[in-house]
Amino acid sequence: MADTSKPIQDEKTNLHPRNAHRSRYNFQALIKAVPQLRQFVSQNEFDDLSINFTDPEAVKFLNKALLKQQYGVAAWDIPEGFLCPPIPGRADYIHYLADVLAEHNKGEVPTGNTVKVLDTGVGANCIYPLIGHKTYGWNFVGSEVDYIAAASAKKIVEDNGLAAAIEIRKQTSYANIFDGIIKPGEKFDITMCNPPFHTSSKEVNEKSSRKWKNLGQDKGTELNFGGRNNELWYEGGEPRFLNKMITESKQFARSCKWFSSLISQKATLDGCYKSLDYYKAADVKTITMSQGQKTSRVLVWKF
Repeated sequence: MADTSKPIQDEKTNLHPRNAHRSRYNFQALIKAVPQLRQFVSQNEFDDLSINFTDPEAVKFLNKALLKQQYGVAAWDIPEGFLCPPIPGRADYIHYLADVLAEHNKGEVPTGNTVKVLDTGVGANCIYPLIGHKTYGWNFVGSEVDYIAAASAKKIVEDNGLAAAIEIRKQTSYANIFDGIIKPGEKFDITMCNPPFHTSSKEVNEKSSRKWKNLGQDKGTELNFGGRNNELWYEGGEPRFLNKMITESKQFARSCKWFSSLISQKATLDGCYKSLDYYKAADVKTITMSQGQKTSRVLVWKF
């Protein structure tokens, strides 16, 4: 009998306890789900099956397989050049929001289509609504300012027969976040966002170039995870974007029970706390998340 007193070495203990991706990827099962993944899988230096995570096509087909095997999403793709997200970390955000909602539901995570979530900047990949609906049965509205990304997200929804649960809305103004998306009298349980955190396209290119250099590969400014300008940078960076979001959230305090956003840079938090104090937020939470060596935070607030 196995010694169950010893920790499971392959378990990703930094991920949320309910995250389905805490164990190592089962590439045999994933290849069975999406046979095209096979061409990207090989043994690494540790004699384990893996993919080259610097190859955007390999990451995309891994995502296809994970979404099909774990969430029953049979049709998923993204246009060339758009953000290809790491699914385990995206799932973590959903699970931590579920914990927030559970706090005011007698400790039980609310499930079903009575829970309504707004994903601001849903992206071409539509990852958060897919995971959130398939895991908890929640209904989503995904907003998107980029028309190509909005069309891609809508196609994913329609191709998987999820139009009754996930609605994609086009944001017509680059200056607005909630305004123009939340309809009069509409109510959301919580909002979520993965905001752009660079200050300019120049900064994106410089950091990408350094990344490839550190990996010993000459790839210029190519990003292995993709990403168009509006996905990766915002004038003034993450601090300015969050300040705008917090300002608008006050205007929509009656429409949303909770607001939230990922925070990539810890230094952004101080300005957010000051803004939330200025607008007299009734409750503010900061949740730390980590995946591998990367640490991020979820800022959650209500009025």
